Amino acid sequence: MENYSRSLSRLTGESTLLYQEIARNVERTKGIKTINFGIGQPDLPTPKRIREEAKSALDKGFTAYTPALGLDELRSRVAEFLSQRYGDNIVKDEVAITPGAKTALFLAFLTYVNPGDEVILFDPSFYSYAEVVNLLGGKPVYVPIRFDSDRGFYVDVNDVVSRISSKTKMIVYNNPHNPTGMNFDPKLSEELVKISRERNIILLSDEIYDYFVYEGRFKSVLEEEWRNNVIYVNGFSKTFSMTGWRLGYIVARKEVIGKIGILASNIYTCPTSFAQKGALASFDAFDEVKEMIDLFRRRRDVMFSELSKVKDIKVYKSSGAFYMFPDFSSILRNTGLDSKGLAIKLIEDSGVITIPGEVFPERVGTNFLRLSFALGEEKIKEGVERMKIALEKLAG
Repeated sequence: MENYSRSLSRLTGESTLLYQEIARNVERTKGIKTINFGIGQPDLPTPKRIREEAKSALDKGFTAYTPALGLDELRSRVAEFLSQRYGDNIVKDEVAITPGAKTALFLAFLTYVNPGDEVILFDPSFYSYAEVVNLLGGKPVYVPIRFDSDRGFYVDVNDVVSRISSKTKMIVYNNPHNPTGMNFDPKLSEELVKISRERNIILLSDEIYDYFVYEGRFKSVLEEEWRNNVIYVNGFSKTFSMTGWRLGYIVARKEVIGKIGILASNIYTCPTSFAQKGALASFDAFDEVKEMIDLFRRRRDVMFSELSKVKDIKVYKSSGAFYMFPDFSSILRNTGLDSKGLAIKLIEDSGVITIPGEVFPERVGTNFLRLSFALGEEKIKEGVERMKIALEKLAG
């Protein structure tokens, strides 16, 4: 029973869920009611019209298998929506529906990454990218995300070019960005598509937070000439608060989608039938989406204001997603803790859950903690105040 796959040994098992488990233990043993800044999902319910459509499908007995690539009508609706949004002519055969955007990412990696291939990741980045690359025997190669007090977090394209080698198979791009909360300069999308095309490298673009934009213009890779080198990933989880529904989608040229269909039929057969019916109603729920984004903008402003009052941390007002990524380096130096140790101390001493930057490999995030503002304004104020008190006690 212990003769496990060698591929499994390449995984660290590190994820944001570890800190949720520590928090549950603190609640159970100390009776502290936790405040969760670690959460990676909207706290609002899925819009009613989406829930009603899924319930209707269940009542009608729509519970059988669907095609491996998803319902034709949902694939067509995604293609139509993206075409209208970005001025392209995307068609159904260039879309695959998946059980969540994380599965979409896994399929994209599985389609292209061979043992020994190099995959360029930004540092910090969503932890799952590196995990899957390692699982497949690939090698993550990191490009640091830089920070400037005026620009915020940014990517220098020269850093990307300098990491490209003869073994580079893919560049992974996430915008708006988890964990920094940055909506990157539109020129970056243009430059990355151009580099990937000229160097014959796959650009995998994860745009799951594309509606959570508070400043600046968001630019999708689908606004460029994308078909030769780009795989686009998105989903319903964040925009429509449908995290537990597990529905994502991939956009790529028709031949690539055909290969993904083969993988899908062998891995999970198909996405959940009635969930896809619910998702069809999401395209009529953008009034609710706008209200949610306005709410999250206010929450971001509250979190920034409260964190700015905490001594010895540096905080930048994020322009996208629903995360803030403050720099705790001064506190870490004074206490001798690393970011993981500090995150655990904050849970144990104040009941506040944060995610240490070390979870988002590799080195750039080591002095940072990620805080989500996907919770109510009063909880944000209380949580930051609890943190402030705990940090003052740690300081002596």
